[in-house]
Amino acid sequence: MLMTFEIMKINNSCKHACLISSLSFVQKLLYITIYNLRRSLIILNVGLAYFRHLEVLDLSNNNFLGSIPSSVDTLSSLKELSLARNELDGSLPLLGFCELKNLCELDLSENMFEGELPPCFSGLSSLKLLDLSLNQFNGNISTLLISNLTSLEYVDLGYNKFEGLFSFSSFSNHTKLEMVRVVNDNDKFEVETEEPLGWVPKFQLKVLVLSNCNLNRGSRNVPSFLLHQYELRVIDLSHNSLDGTFPNWLIDNNTRLENFIMKNNSLGGTVHFLPHQYVNSLDISDNQLSGILPPEIGNILPFISDLNLSWNSLDGAIPPSMGNLIRIQKLDLSNNNFSGEVPKSLLSDCPSLAVLVLSNNKLDGEVLSRNLSARQLMILLLDNNRFTGVLTNEMAGGVMFMLNMLDISDNLFSGTFPGWITNMLMLKSLSIRNNTFEGQFPCGRTPFEFLDISQNSFSGSIPSCSNLQDVNHLHLDSNRFTGSIPEFYRNLTKLLTLDIGNNKLSGRIPNFVGELSNLRILFLGKNNFSRSIPEQLCQLRNVSIIDLSSNSLSGSIPNCLQNMTGPVDLAFLKVPTLMALRNSPYHYQSVLVREFKYRGSDNLYQRQAQVQFITKSRLDTYKGGILDYMSGLDLSCNNLTGEIPKEIGDIIQIRALNLSHNQLTGPIPSHFSNLENIESLDISSNNLSGKVPSELIELNFLAVFFVSNNNLSGRLPEMKGQFGTFTADSYEGNPFLCGLPLEKKCTPNSTLMEPPLSTEEDEEKWYNVDMVSFGASLVSTWFVVLMGFVGIIYVNPNWRRRWFAFVEECMYTSYYFLYDCFHKRSMTCTAVDEM
Repeated sequence: MLMTFEIMKINNSCKHACLISSLSFVQKLLYITIYNLRRSLIILNVGLAYFRHLEVLDLSNNNFLGSIPSSVDTLSSLKELSLARNELDGSLPLLGFCELKNLCELDLSENMFEGELPPCFSGLSSLKLLDLSLNQFNGNISTLLISNLTSLEYVDLGYNKFEGLFSFSSFSNHTKLEMVRVVNDNDKFEVETEEPLGWVPKFQLKVLVLSNCNLNRGSRNVPSFLLHQYELRVIDLSHNSLDGTFPNWLIDNNTRLENFIMKNNSLGGTVHFLPHQYVNSLDISDNQLSGILPPEIGNILPFISDLNLSWNSLDGAIPPSMGNLIRIQKLDLSNNNFSGEVPKSLLSDCPSLAVLVLSNNKLDGEVLSRNLSARQLMILLLDNNRFTGVLTNEMAGGVMFMLNMLDISDNLFSGTFPGWITNMLMLKSLSIRNNTFEGQFPCGRTPFEFLDISQNSFSGSIPSCSNLQDVNHLHLDSNRFTGSIPEFYRNLTKLLTLDIGNNKLSGRIPNFVGELSNLRILFLGKNNFSRSIPEQLCQLRNVSIIDLSSNSLSGSIPNCLQNMTGPVDLAFLKVPTLMALRNSPYHYQSVLVREFKYRGSDNLYQRQAQVQFITKSRLDTYKGGILDYMSGLDLSCNNLTGEIPKEIGDIIQIRALNLSHNQLTGPIPSHFSNLENIESLDISSNNLSGKVPSELIELNFLAVFFVSNNNLSGRLPEMKGQFGTFTADSYEGNPFLCGLPLEKKCTPNSTLMEPPLSTEEDEEKWYNVDMVSFGASLVSTWFVVLMGFVGIIYVNPNWRRRWFAFVEECMYTSYYFLYDCFHKRSMTCTAVDEM
């Protein structure tokens, strides 16, 4: 009975490692499938040698490590071999695949194989399916190897590290070829389709993916062989810098086309093609398309579910026919020049709409002041347009209950902010930056993770809502909030960004801010905070940017700020998954029952933290992943005193340091030469003394340097490196400095020259006196003078009579003067009343 056993399937429930070798007497075993075993391949090395009649070996979807058993090359009858989705490594020439002359299907995808493809692969003349995707293969793809495999139907070489030029005409004689995918992110690799000139393919492809592979780098033309293709279901030529006119003909010619991806090229012209009932996904974003959309586009693409036209130069109105797209799920028209109002039907007659992105256009009207019925809508991005209106509480109660992300920033919305939005239970991200909302921001039940209400006119105390417990990014800056930072903020332990700058907050910076251990960005500038900088801020070891500028802070700079070592992991750079699997209309019929999934890149709509920080003497905006690499400390425009702690020179990752406009004294720490990444250093408008340390010329990235308006003296550092780029403006207001770029030349004794009153005994300038002693002596002096005058009047009767007569005359003179002035004013007022 067992002698005729043909099929064996093993999964994780099999507990005996010797199971395969124990079946060695089953001579006619044809089909072995092992899945989810999570064991070493060593158990197969001996057992496989016994199955000389084996035709199908499927070892996919395990966690096998190491190399492939050497006994595989003994399976001379093998036709189908799948090792996909493991963690196997090694170089193919050592694995014996070239001995498998009967092999029809070879799937090595999603492993860690490396090295070049062996030339002997060209002898596998029966090969129909070759999938080497998602490995580490390198070197050239041999034209001879591919051209000899004329039986190929399915070829996937994507996501490796190939180099050199691959000629697509190698497939010209492959009459059965249906699917080709070549995707690469290596600039050393390119695909050429135009050589030899005029070649005509013998195949009719159903799937063609040539993405990010420097396609036709010389001519940058859309492949001309596509003029002969009429059966395409999927085409992806994205990320190739192709230029010329947009190939509308490519859509027209392939009447069963479903997925058309041409994003991130340089194609121009207009969009106009014939009605197409099969197109499901169309992404032609990030090109140079212009003109208006066809008014009947909603009828041309009646069954489309994903339409992305973003990052072009399209203009005109959004066609009302888009309301006819009953199956549309994702619609992205952002970063164009669309104008006018949004068609009402788009938010009322598209029942499947889940993502609507209209950002960065010139749209207007009261888009959110109408009845909405987008019940499936999850992402709504309307930022940077000209939308107006007041958001009332009667607007959309419950009609957008699936909404997860809402961005209406940089528009003209006004009035009070409605409470129904802050009670949407699915909403995670809300951005209403730069509108004219006023009043208090309402609390609610929305479990915010991202909240940006900056640059409005909200007032009262800053929000202390229980639904902020899980917030990661909180932007409340540039409003009219008053009061102090509430104790509730102690509970916001997940905060990465806290920006409450440019308000009217006061009091002391709370010590508990130092307990927000995950904090990366802290902006408290442009408020009225007073007293000293709490040393507890030194506990923020992950913080990269601190802005406490333009307050009334006093005391010294904590020397423990050297603990601001910066984060060790990325928090703002959202790395997208490699690919988003999409169902495809194409199914390859194989013995392994392989269903092709089109790994097309998908747009990830993620809200990114955005802050403004002064560096290099200008206000710059930092957004998204750049915040993981930016580091700065701004304590300018306060009342800080004492010396600059030399420990600040240990914050080696810092790029911008601003301590200007304070009352700091002492020398510039030579320890600043350790700030190897510093780009902007401003310590101007203080009372610093001593010389400019020559060690600072070692700062190779320093682009902006200001020490003006201090008491510095001596010879300036040599004009080497970055110091050769600084002008006299960097040093003005220091009369005892000399040397280039200043006009004042140094004398031989310039290095010894110090400003007067610089010794410890003369450190106190003439106006730095003890005010208590001065006041006491002034009062005593006046008291003595007054008593002396009274004594003289009392002792000398003649002087006493003269004094009293003088006082009496002054009294009468003052009386008549006031009487005359009052009488004349009364007469004037009476005359005016009579007129």
